[in-house]
Amino acid sequence: MNLEKLNEIAQAARRKRAGLKNKVCVCAGAGCLSSGALEVLDATQKAVREAGLEKDVQVVPVGCMGACNQGPLVKMEAEDTVYQKVAAGRAGQIVEKHLRNRSLVDDLLLFSDSGAKEKASRELPFYKRQVKVVLENCGEINPEEIEDYIAHDGYRALEKVLTSMSREEVIGELKESGLRGRGGAGFPAGLKWEMVYKYVSDEKYVICNGDEGDPGAFMDRSVLEGDPHRILEGMAIAGYAVGANKGYAYVRGEYPLAIKRLEIAIKQAKKLGLLGQRIFETDFNFDVEVRIGAGAFVCGEETALIASIEGKRGVPRPRPPYPAESGLRGKPTLINNVETFANIAPVLRRGADWFKSIGTPKSPGTKVFALAGKIANTGLIEVPMGMTLREILFDIGGGIPGGKRFKAAQTGGPSGGCIPEQHLDVRVDYESLVGLGSIMGSGGLIVMDESSCMVDVARYFTEFCMDESCGKCIPCRVGTTQLHHLLSKICNGQGTMQDLELLEELAPYVKEASLCGLGQNAPNPLISTLRYFRDEYLAHIVDKKCPAGVCKTASLTGVR
Repeated sequence: MNLEKLNEIAQAARRKRAGLKNKVCVCAGAGCLSSGALEVLDATQKAVREAGLEKDVQVVPVGCMGACNQGPLVKMEAEDTVYQKVAAGRAGQIVEKHLRNRSLVDDLLLFSDSGAKEKASRELPFYKRQVKVVLENCGEINPEEIEDYIAHDGYRALEKVLTSMSREEVIGELKESGLRGRGGAGFPAGLKWEMVYKYVSDEKYVICNGDEGDPGAFMDRSVLEGDPHRILEGMAIAGYAVGANKGYAYVRGEYPLAIKRLEIAIKQAKKLGLLGQRIFETDFNFDVEVRIGAGAFVCGEETALIASIEGKRGVPRPRPPYPAESGLRGKPTLINNVETFANIAPVLRRGADWFKSIGTPKSPGTKVFALAGKIANTGLIEVPMGMTLREILFDIGGGIPGGKRFKAAQTGGPSGGCIPEQHLDVRVDYESLVGLGSIMGSGGLIVMDESSCMVDVARYFTEFCMDESCGKCIPCRVGTTQLHHLLSKICNGQGTMQDLELLEELAPYVKEASLCGLGQNAPNPLISTLRYFRDEYLAHIVDKKCPAGVCKTASLTGVR
């Protein structure tokens, strides 16, 4: 493979696309597949053939389009029109009316039930406020066709890096961009790459952390399903920069579609010489293998993930040494998550200044969020860092359904904090969220309304962390168990003020003494709900009442 051949593939794919009158994109992400998207795809392809339009219209499966609760979604690319909740039986009507008669199927238009009648999806509030960097190809390309990815500037960043940039220049550009790791902690990606680069070793490794285990989170899964080549390109660039020739993509077993498409992408890239030996006719060799995780939440932690790849029990180990010095098989290892690797190609292709023009000075770029919970528009979104929580939830998310009042939003998954109504205008970036007692995390964003009991919310997430604790260290193993026990007493109407005092005393110990991020962040939901919703704890303890009516009166009064 060389630049000339890459251009030939891209031009051939673009000519094929230019010869079409329309392209019909059927969402084939996991969410839409669960509601019958494959049947819709088959029915649409059949309807196009029966209408004699197969030479003018291409029907293709694509990745997640974002509006997950409205699936299956079908997009007419030429007009940028998206239809929602499409049943296989309506495919023929869409083909007849939209493709043959040039008219809209009004009752299926995306968000038509909320009064939105715009023809172009980009004008809909859900899409208008978004900025697509990581998700720019999701919903646009066929994830199982490498030619489609190449036609959208795929592997151009890798070619640029290998043929015209030194390793130091690549790392320098990444540092200049200010990209922070999107896995949760927000550590500067360029600094991490530089650390691995500086260690001298006969062998180094690159690992993509796709072990996304937060309840309600599906960001990484959607990227792997919708744009797997973007991850491979990012990993290959990382391998060149740090001096590694081997990469592992660690994906949890609950993501079979992501695994399938990533494996297809690896085979296609190897066939074209974009992975393997002498990539782009240089001395650089790089290969990627998929490793499937068994679903342990703790394996999202770097050292536990490494242990799992090595065939050991997935438990964390003390640091230092950090993986950058001694990681997989004791060798220097670079670990970034899916979203971080998805940012690499655009940063190297368009430059650090372009990336810094998005977001905030300390948190440049965009962030992908999975909107879930009590929100009108659940789904996958990508917004510039620094957008306010209010804009995300009410402009893009459509607000709280049923006329109910917003109560809190939890960021950062089960280890994150709950942000109340008075802080809706906080700018969503790493520093601001930490200041409110929460974290960015990998991008889960769960919304709660007035029907949610915040004591019960704290108990739920504490129980999750308790169950997922690997048990290696006592502060996490015993501490989360005791926190859950005390929260359960309060929810059941048996709590005392002494229990509340003990919760407040125990939470900092668990946070400070636990070995890894699971235990260190497990008390966050408790701490943040105590900070902002203390009155609900007091209502359960003193008045034996649950203000939200979630914890049943019978339990609170001790009646069994």
